[in-house]
Amino acid sequence: MENKPTQNYHLYQKIAKGLEQQIKNNVLAIGDKLPSLREFCKIYGTSQTTAIKVYYELESKGLIETRPKSGYFISGSLKRIPALPKTSQPDPESGNIIIEELLEKIYHNPAPVNITLAHAVVADELLPIAKLNKGLILAMRELKGSGTTYGEIQGNEKLRKQVARHALNMPDLSHEDIITTAGCINAIAYAMMALGKPGDTIAVESPVYFGVLQLARSLGLRVLELPTHPQTGIEIDALKKALEANKINLCLLVSNFSNPLGSLMPDEHKKEVVRLIQKHNIPLIEDDIYGDIYFGANRPGTCKGFDESGLVLWCSSISKTLAPGYRVGWLAPGKFKSEILRLKLFHSIASTSITQEVIANFLETGRYEHHLRKLRNTLHTNSLQYIRAIHDYFPEGTKVSRPQGGMVLWVEFDKKIDTVKLYELAIKKGVSIAPGRLFTLQDQFSNCMRLNYGTPWNDKLEKGLKNLADIAIQLHI
Repeated sequence: MENKPTQNYHLYQKIAKGLEQQIKNNVLAIGDKLPSLREFCKIYGTSQTTAIKVYYELESKGLIETRPKSGYFISGSLKRIPALPKTSQPDPESGNIIIEELLEKIYHNPAPVNITLAHAVVADELLPIAKLNKGLILAMRELKGSGTTYGEIQGNEKLRKQVARHALNMPDLSHEDIITTAGCINAIAYAMMALGKPGDTIAVESPVYFGVLQLARSLGLRVLELPTHPQTGIEIDALKKALEANKINLCLLVSNFSNPLGSLMPDEHKKEVVRLIQKHNIPLIEDDIYGDIYFGANRPGTCKGFDESGLVLWCSSISKTLAPGYRVGWLAPGKFKSEILRLKLFHSIASTSITQEVIANFLETGRYEHHLRKLRNTLHTNSLQYIRAIHDYFPEGTKVSRPQGGMVLWVEFDKKIDTVKLYELAIKKGVSIAPGRLFTLQDQFSNCMRLNYGTPWNDKLEKGLKNLADIAIQLHI
């Protein structure tokens, strides 16, 4: 009896060592699924306790990971993960630099593209298009006038009820608190128009999605970019100082898996952000469009979930998860509901009836959650493949973010590499990227780029990344 624990100890270490070697030799590749505990016991003739010890051993080394309701997967070796990009340090006194020409150059380029890494979208192959098409037919049968009539200004009631039901971290949210919009950026636009006037200052993360920057500029708002950590999001001390100095009229933050960093604000940071804005009576627009694409066990919470004052306007949509072209989004505007409804009436009268009905039915039947489980697993595996490829092919010292959700990576090169030049050379080889200068109105991030991993991983994609790496190496010389 005394020898049994020792034998088990040696056995689990022996099996773990063998699996570790297979991972390092790429016999087991990143994203591969490992046997379940029951299957493991049959294969190796061990007890479940030994199987658990083996997986714990590999997990402690960063070689495998568990995914909710899916099992154990190969995640690679920590030795193959590049360092994180630095916390951004934007200049609080810097003026707004125009980037429209760069945007047009990149997004209106007629050159043929074989591998699109520039756009933060999910490939059609990962979307349940056939089921959505059936949903369209059903919606036409159910809706008055087959969906041709105006709907109510606040939006499809069934959809609003489903959005509220799925917002588990906001139990007090009712469908009466929600207004539907034409996508998330439309929700943000309404919020900006309701809360700001020309000359006001909006605080944002740095880097931040260029659509937010251009929208703010179009409304005459000044943009204050604040230091941001690639894993935990906006630096709380910087936000606190800006609020205390009365430099801000409103804030916009992406609390979950920001674009382009992929950062995730911890709950204690979200609580502190809400406490600060309530103290200074400053509204917060919360962009939560990526919140459903989490790689952990549970969906992360929101700032809105801690809001008791009505100052947080929660914005989201299904544009990144289900149907970009449907333009179905929503916002919970808190105390600003009447202002938002008035703006929606002036700007659009009502939302698109038929697509809202389709999405409402998709959520109601549970198809959305089923689709999300598959999508999360695929995107998580893709992110690991990208990080591995960046380690293997890109110039030494290249840094990359480690998102816990979403669909984009932020890559930081040595200062020698200008990613606008990298884009110009890469597009000639049919590969598109988003240069870092798009994500700021300051003179920064010229050595950075954003990559989308929303396309299924394959040999063509790996070759495209290798070609991109080769160009970067030449620029680095």
